[in-house]
Amino acid sequence: MKIGFIGLGAMGGLMAANLQAAGHDLRVHDIRRESAAALIEKGATWVNSPAEAASDVGVLLTCLPGPAEVDAVALGENGLLGALKQGSTWFDFTTNAPDRIRALHGKFAVQGIHVLDAPVSGGPKGAQTRKLAFWVGGEKNVFDHHLPLLKAMGDEPSYVGAIGAGCVVKLVHNCANFSVQTLLAEAFTLGVKAGVDPLVLFRALRQGTAGRSRTFDRLAEQFLPGIYDPPAFTLRLACKDMSLAAALAKAENVPMRMAELVMEDMAEAMRRGWGDRDARVSLTLQEERADVSVHVAPDFLRHD
Repeated sequence: MKIGFIGLGAMGGLMAANLQAAGHDLRVHDIRRESAAALIEKGATWVNSPAEAASDVGVLLTCLPGPAEVDAVALGENGLLGALKQGSTWFDFTTNAPDRIRALHGKFAVQGIHVLDAPVSGGPKGAQTRKLAFWVGGEKNVFDHHLPLLKAMGDEPSYVGAIGAGCVVKLVHNCANFSVQTLLAEAFTLGVKAGVDPLVLFRALRQGTAGRSRTFDRLAEQFLPGIYDPPAFTLRLACKDMSLAAALAKAENVPMRMAELVMEDMAEAMRRGWGDRDARVSLTLQEERADVSVHVAPDFLRHD
């Protein structure tokens, strides 16, 4: 397949190399020509603008730093709009703003061009080894048609909904990831300052309940089905443990800003009389604040 690929940075260059290894004919462009050197050496064609990359290809791929760069490539001088032919498909791998990619989808749809947002997760190592997740929003039939192309770059391409849904999933994933990292940094500094060797602490924490299960897997236990009775671990006991941890942090002079927010929610849940329910019942307070239910029927969760 003849493919245009724009954006050959830490992720895009490796993804393009996997497409090339799979036998695809690439037309490549980047603001730095040197980033395409290895691809050109193996037969890729260098082009001088996004419009040239889009000319006469069935599929155009972009992997760019952010929304501003996507808009410039799509709508700027010598951009994609007006260069992509009717019936062609554009996959944008950029972590973008959902409303921005939806707006572009509308502009390109008028010209009969399919636009799908497909942000990726896995980092440069995943891009090199084809261990990438693609979260794709857009037309399901277009996703299905190009699934082999996505699988040439990653092992986990998933259709997640209408245009923009891919970006929503990626932003939620990264928000959770960085927030968990901050909370773990708090907890880890507490343990080390309280006298436990960091390597010993690291190895020990990985053997606990949280350490033995993947972060998102635990959501299916109580939060997603919305089942907090009977409790696996009561809120009352969780509050006791958090209070002891807070006392230790105070004694060691370790700031615990994230943990304090957690304790505020747990205290509110206790005031509501939920002490003998499962500790994760306090998570429902966020559903109230956001005015949304995240419940999934247990039967559906069992299939995942």
